[in-house]
Amino acid sequence: MTGQPDFATVTVTYVPDQSIVELKSLKLYLWSYRDDGAFHEDVTNRILDDLVAAVAPRRMTVRTDWNVRGGIHTVVEASAP
Repeated sequence: MTGQPDFATVTVTYVPDQSIVELKSLKLYLWSYRDDGAFHEDVTNRILDDLVAAVAPRRMTVRTDWNVRGGIHTVVEASAP
């Protein structure tokens, strides 16, 4: 939202059901956020919501560990049953 670049480590942990996430597809999906201005919490929740909708896992957690900006380090975690 500020126009400053943000970088994060994204960790996806899940217990699959009938489907799994293909790594190349996940990479391309995450790249789609490169030029998308959004808040850290919103990005984390959107990733979780999109992946849950795509693969319907038994459980999933998405954790984003954002680089320090303005002296503030942010880690956001979202889970779905």
